Amino acid sequence: MRFRLNNQPWPHSRLRMRPASFTRCFSLLHSLPLQGSCGIAFDIDGVILRGRTPIGNSPSALRRLYDDSGNLKLPFLFLTNGGGIPESKRAAELSELLGVKILPAQVVQGHSPFRNLLKRYENELIVVTGKGEPAEVMSAYGFKKVLSLEEYASYFDDIDPVAQFKRWTRTTKPFNWPRHSSELAPQIDVYSDRVKAVFVASDPVDWGRDIQVLCDILTSGGLPGKGCEHQPYLYFAADDLEYQAAFSCERLGMGAFRIALESVFNRIHMKPLEYTSFGKPNPFVFQTAGAILRNIQLACQTDDLSGDIDAIHAFRTLYMIGDNPFVDIKGARQAGHPWFSILTRTGVFKERGNHAEFPADLVVNTVEEAVDFILKRESS
Repeated sequence: MRFRLNNQPWPHSRLRMRPASFTRCFSLLHSLPLQGSCGIAFDIDGVILRGRTPIGNSPSALRRLYDDSGNLKLPFLFLTNGGGIPESKRAAELSELLGVKILPAQVVQGHSPFRNLLKRYENELIVVTGKGEPAEVMSAYGFKKVLSLEEYASYFDDIDPVAQFKRWTRTTKPFNWPRHSSELAPQIDVYSDRVKAVFVASDPVDWGRDIQVLCDILTSGGLPGKGCEHQPYLYFAADDLEYQAAFSCERLGMGAFRIALESVFNRIHMKPLEYTSFGKPNPFVFQTAGAILRNIQLACQTDDLSGDIDAIHAFRTLYMIGDNPFVDIKGARQAGHPWFSILTRTGVFKERGNHAEFPADLVVNTVEEAVDFILKRESS
């Protein structure tokens, strides 16, 4: 098995937004009243929300990060392995659910690093799968020839041998809708263009279909039914085995799907599956989060964003608030200084003490307690 983790931070050129637009994004935030230099990264599922329901008094906790005029006291962002919708939509959704203004720049999802691959695949045929709107996500990042796996599969008769039995699938578009759909870019010819890369942007919905079609793509060099030794590149937005959703017990995540796909692929193909996984706990994710928090800090403090990001005063402390010791706490520990890990008991972790293998710097019951600790510590 060849398992490659992307452990390089995003290039600073990718982290900078255009100066004027970034300043406009944070025009409501103005200056940061708190002394000291710190930032916060919040996990979402199991810390802020369970499903679409706020938990741990999260709306109240987040409001404490703003002053009475609505100005941000200290920079924070959401650092999640979840995804499936563009960051702008996720920010709007969080704003509505939590009652505070969240900007797209404050949302880092598992698939956000896929932007880094735009130069490589901008004009190549790529296929993306996952819940939500994965093709819209990739199109928003600038990829020109992108198809969802559902769209791609619809062009090949009988590629999913049990499709006729799936009465639970959506009926807004028949499984084999017209092949020359006006929704597709005219330069895409799925019968001759090889898929150059496959992206798993969020948790797949139809595991059986996706494993079958992905094996077809990956074992054929990007063109089902055709022989080729070269495996197209495969990227996973994250590798969580489990996560906390609305149900009381943890649910299988993208890592479980990766294990299933890899197991099948390695049984039917001579060479082992090759892939790259992003997302927490990879240290580069935390390096990226720190750089984005510095951008937010700078945007709040000055209208001049022309300076080098490296010239910004380093944070004294960066707080990671999460519920999963194997993802949030492990990642913060691996990232090292200045990360300070805080583990909540509202999600995956529910034990009375600390976690044995990946102990956090602090264990609290709720995110509200975590924010209370940070504000007291930074004000002292």
